[in-house]
Amino acid sequence: MSPSRKKLVLAAVYLGTLMASLAISIVTVALPAIQTALKVDFSGLQWVVGAYALCLSAFMLSAGPLSDRYGRKRVWLVGVALFILGSAVCAAAPSLPVLIAGSALQGVAGAVVIPGSLSILTQAFPDPHERAHVIGGWSSFSGIALIVDPILGGLLVDHVSWRSIFLINLPLGALTLAIGFGGLQESADPDQASFDPIGQILSVLCLGALAYALIGAGQVGWMAFSTLLALVVAVAALLLFVIVENRVARPLLPLRLFRDRTYASVSFASFVLGFSGYSSLFLFSIFLQQAQGWSATQAGWRMVPVFLAMAATASRFGPLAQRYGMRRLMIYGYVGLGASMLALASFTPQTPYVVVACFFTVLGVGLGLAVPATGAAAMAAVPRAVSGSASATLNALRQSGMTIGIALLGTVMGSRAISAMSGALSEARVADAATLAGLAVRRHEMPAGLALAPDLFKPMLASAFAQGFSSAAICAGLFGLLVPLALLLKTRPSDNMRSTS
Repeated sequence: MSPSRKKLVLAAVYLGTLMASLAISIVTVALPAIQTALKVDFSGLQWVVGAYALCLSAFMLSAGPLSDRYGRKRVWLVGVALFILGSAVCAAAPSLPVLIAGSALQGVAGAVVIPGSLSILTQAFPDPHERAHVIGGWSSFSGIALIVDPILGGLLVDHVSWRSIFLINLPLGALTLAIGFGGLQESADPDQASFDPIGQILSVLCLGALAYALIGAGQVGWMAFSTLLALVVAVAALLLFVIVENRVARPLLPLRLFRDRTYASVSFASFVLGFSGYSSLFLFSIFLQQAQGWSATQAGWRMVPVFLAMAATASRFGPLAQRYGMRRLMIYGYVGLGASMLALASFTPQTPYVVVACFFTVLGVGLGLAVPATGAAAMAAVPRAVSGSASATLNALRQSGMTIGIALLGTVMGSRAISAMSGALSEARVADAATLAGLAVRRHEMPAGLALAPDLFKPMLASAFAQGFSSAAICAGLFGLLVPLALLLKTRPSDNMRSTS
């Protein structure tokens, strides 16, 4: 492939990734405006975000085999087009159900675009060192999206309207389509692609039911019938999925790939990356606003060190991988992730921001190493013919880890905050302790806690939120350190890992 053609590939893939990444979190800035305009309750707003996350995780496993079978360029461009359509539906939505439907369509499209980008890069850049460099740039664009989200979203909502956060995807998507049509080369491996409709249905059912249970548990509780039923469906679908995948000739998820120790460990690392790394970003906003008292805009600016460090580190990943090796960078990245989260657990409402920013920077460096190293190591561990399936699996595991992390870490944070607040109010002999504590944290309404509480109780609430955040950060940090521990316990790196070192 000529250098000019490679530049077009990078431009298309990076723009598509930027577009899909923006949609993950930019909508959260506009939720209050959406609530006012469409007159919806808080649970309705949760589903605006939840519909995207549910469809993104539920359809990722199906996206890879479709790309391998029908053409990676063709399927990826269809995903971009669907994303534009979903954005247009959201922008024009006259009611909450239409907005949720548009978000769900965006999620389906994102399930094609995000893993498809990594597969296209793998096909276009077969050289391991060159591929490591471009995957680092790909990760940098994701980091740029995280930096831009809170700033751009606030500007658009304040100066245009909440609908503009969806309209911005139309020209961006059109430019991506134009470059992609002319720059991308078609590649497909239909003989290697899975033909497993039952497996596809079971994978969607399993991940969809799990996502539904985790989102619904925050509203109705873990012991509610709907939550338990969804969990039972998810477990049953998973067991049937494993049985089917072991019997069909061309499975959706080639389980034999997990016999390779490198691929299995990298897949676990991808899940941990979502659980401990990506989900923690949602907790930071709560800590900065509720424990330290910053406004939403101020909190967004104060999270920038994470994303700047992540983008800067990922942009240098290629030279770093060539010098230090993939395995070592993975260890460094996950040590940075786990150690920084454990350090963040010591923060209080009075912790100076300069200290917070320092550890945010360490976390960003860790993520900047872990994200591209995990992706590059996974692609190096599998045959190129099944790169679409491998990429989709990797991203599905990371997305599932993020979904589970938000639910479980949020539950840990909320439970600890309720306990701390109830104890503090009981010591102060306040009669309505349980009522106020429940007001502050139930149903993920923690961001409203300080605003709704009387001034007398705000220091108590800030301390309670800080203690809740500490408990969640400890869980995330310990889980994050499992990856370097597993890598260090390996007797030797596999041939594929060594080839990229």
